[in-house]
Amino acid sequence: MRPASPSSGFPFTAVVGMDDLQLALILAAISPAIGGVLIRGEKGTAKSTAVRALTEILPTVDVVPGCRFSCDPDHPDPACPDGPHSSVSESRPARLVELPVGATEDRVLGSLHLEKALAEGITAYEPGLLAAAHRGILYVDEVNLLHDHLVDVLLDAAAMGRATVERDGVSVTHPARFVLVGTMNPEEGELRPQLLDRFGLTVDVVASRDPAVRVEVMRARLGYEADPDAFIARYDGPQRELAERIVKARALLTEVILTDPALRQIAEICASFDVDGMRADLVTARTAVAHAAWSGRTVVEVDDVRAAAKLALPHRRRRNPFDAPGLDEDQLEEAINNSTPPPEDPDDDPDGPGGPGGGADPADDGSPADADPADSTADPAGVDPDGPEGGEASGRPGPAPAGEVVGSSEPYKARLLSVQAAGTGVAGRRSRAITEVGRVVGDRSRAGREAGRPHLLATIRSAAPHQHARGRTGPGLAVRAADVRLAVREGREGNLVLFCVDASGSMGTKKRMGEVKTAIVSLLLDAYQRRDTVGLVTFAGAAATVALPPTGSVETAVRRLESLPTGGRTPLAEGLLQAAEVLRIAAIRDPRRRPLLVLVTDGRATHGDNAFARARQAAGWLAQHGIATVVVDCEPRRGVRLGLAGELAADLGAEYLDLGDVAAGNLIRTVTDRRAA
Repeated sequence: MRPASPSSGFPFTAVVGMDDLQLALILAAISPAIGGVLIRGEKGTAKSTAVRALTEILPTVDVVPGCRFSCDPDHPDPACPDGPHSSVSESRPARLVELPVGATEDRVLGSLHLEKALAEGITAYEPGLLAAAHRGILYVDEVNLLHDHLVDVLLDAAAMGRATVERDGVSVTHPARFVLVGTMNPEEGELRPQLLDRFGLTVDVVASRDPAVRVEVMRARLGYEADPDAFIARYDGPQRELAERIVKARALLTEVILTDPALRQIAEICASFDVDGMRADLVTARTAVAHAAWSGRTVVEVDDVRAAAKLALPHRRRRNPFDAPGLDEDQLEEAINNSTPPPEDPDDDPDGPGGPGGGADPADDGSPADADPADSTADPAGVDPDGPEGGEASGRPGPAPAGEVVGSSEPYKARLLSVQAAGTGVAGRRSRAITEVGRVVGDRSRAGREAGRPHLLATIRSAAPHQHARGRTGPGLAVRAADVRLAVREGREGNLVLFCVDASGSMGTKKRMGEVKTAIVSLLLDAYQRRDTVGLVTFAGAAATVALPPTGSVETAVRRLESLPTGGRTPLAEGLLQAAEVLRIAAIRDPRRRPLLVLVTDGRATHGDNAFARARQAAGWLAQHGIATVVVDCEPRRGVRLGLAGELAADLGAEYLDLGDVAAGNLIRTVTDRRAA
């Protein structure tokens, strides 16, 4: 193993003001068993730049010549599809493989080599991105936008260290051990909890507010753009020193002793943060060992445990799914002070529970099955059930009471609301749709050189009648591009769930508005799990407001709901028209994502002339344009009920639900799209 060759891109050591990010990447490179790095941060903070620069300082990799799976010559995989291997070896630079958000499952896992199968009659396997990333780095930019079917593939590979392909007559398994690095902007939505836990370390990066640091960042970037070669040459020395230090740390890793007191301290710290499972303890231990090796020590000390906990625990502490991840450093210091510190002179027994290098099997972390994120609920604030909420006579909205997020109860599991008619949408977990994954329901012709999973039998049927005319002789089929048929698959899509919420005084008391907010938060939890895009329109007083344009960040929607003002008259028609305008713009920006409008109202309209008639007219317009809608009726069950929300639902062609019917356990509720029916 040798240091990396001279840099050819922006140097890793030239990145300014990102010490935590650089340390996390270095530790993951020293000890791949840590499990990779998740980098969260706003746009323009050098996340991708730092990741791509990492490969320039990584040691070279010894591989078997010609092996498509990068087998180690000293320890070749006995089940390698390209085996058996000889002892000959060659070196190549460390590899960074990028997994595009829109990649197909075939591209990631690999698939049948179609040309050889059809033209030569040979069943051959074409490796995918996981094979290319073995013993390297697998990088996913905007990892929070990754489709669920690809998330499942990554979870399987990360857990087993192998990729298995069983499809289209291909049965292949090969090693797939890599350092998983993901970057994301939290404003665009959070990461699925199961994948979040698979990242060993996490770092939140923000642009420095120190003008001196910002000047250094600009000077470095402008200098690189002005003369890349001269800029890279200036950092050649620091780059080589860093690469050599990583090589030395890797060699020292197996000699580092993790003492029993150090293990005890790690366990006490993790317990104090109430983390789920045992993965946090194991990752913290491995990171502490790597940090000790990086620091040139052979015994884990308190500083190593502190550095490890800062990187390994922020995304693992028990929390509501809508809480932002993070770590209170004062709480960490208190936990360290209250824990059992490692002694200055540890026992000489290197084979104790800690052993050299931590001794833990990365695949055996002892953690329970991944939990449903809906099981984590917000901590509700107390609400005065009898206090006034503002009224019709006030004529203007009043501020929401502090802490009134979920009203008088906790969020619950909501019914599944979905668009009935199958469309062609983006992959998700809500409505039926024609997508890239799912069960095969037919086949279709290929448009030009369009990529996609071929339907093998349909392609053979298409080519078979032409074999004599094409002069076929010998095995295989004479296939033309026009013969290829692609599989049509039906799966699930993600929708744009737009909440249109009545925040006027007609919603009644604090208790009633608290129940409404609880229902909306419950539906947002469901949208969070199903990877939907959400938006929020509110109406009160004299106008409607776009409280949140369509976004992938459900957490932002919850925060906007916290500060929702209430009171005043009810401009119902204006609310519906504003929702229609939001959906019109969203359809232009993302035409494949079908909308689902959730109208939360008691049906009353009190603003302007002919208020309810105008509201019914707006509802009819939405129905004519085929907008799938559900009306949640907030009218109290006690006393005289006007039933206006039910009339509005009929005008919308919408499914009608009482507020109390939103909770449904495992029941499934379908929004009826009457036009499609």
